[in-house]
Amino acid sequence: MLRNIFVAAASAAAVAVAAPAAMAADLPAYEPAPAYAAPAPASNWSGAYIGAQAGYGWGRATNKRGAPNTKPDGAVLGAYAGYDHQFDGSPVVVGVETDLNYNNAHDTKSNAGGRIRNELNWSGATRARIGYAMDNVMVYGAAGVAYGEHKVKARVGAARSTDDKTAIGYTVGGGVEAKVADNVTARVDYRYNDYGTDSFQVPGGKVKSDLTENRLTAGVAYKFSSW
Repeated sequence: MLRNIFVAAASAAAVAVAAPAAMAADLPAYEPAPAYAAPAPASNWSGAYIGAQAGYGWGRATNKRGAPNTKPDGAVLGAYAGYDHQFDGSPVVVGVETDLNYNNAHDTKSNAGGRIRNELNWSGATRARIGYAMDNVMVYGAAGVAYGEHKVKARVGAARSTDDKTAIGYTVGGGVEAKVADNVTARVDYRYNDYGTDSFQVPGGKVKSDLTENRLTAGVAYKFSSW
């Protein structure tokens, strides 16, 4: 009798030990979640750059003392350089830029009093920029000081004259810039330039002339900092 009780107890103990192991073997195996690579960091626009640009400008010269108004227009070809700073963890980019350009904008008009020609032979600007970066693309606005050579040629009867001034005024505008390769950006830029009013010597006296310009350029720049 005692032997039978011992055998039964031993069998029950063996079943109790084997059951959890069998149940564990039947449970589905879970694998750890795969590790995903961290996304590449967004482009950082901070750093210095230098570039070249070309485009077209169309303007208006308002001439006083009865002289006819003109609409100087022509090609623009030049270079620009600047520095941008993007705030940490922010899409906001601020910077400063200057450029210098060759212009061939000109126009001539005549009336009963004679003939006048307005020219813009070179131009430049120093602008502050503020932009909003969307990874490799940035939209920006810009404003600052514009300057250039405004030349006036006049004829009254047989008398002729040529006079020029370094005109100084203001510029406002904006554009879109994008990363197109390692350390290379391309942009399209629009600006409105007001070169102010200057007084020019003409036959028989002086004439005041106010020159404004709209300009559209495309540019390519090399950025010295890494992205």
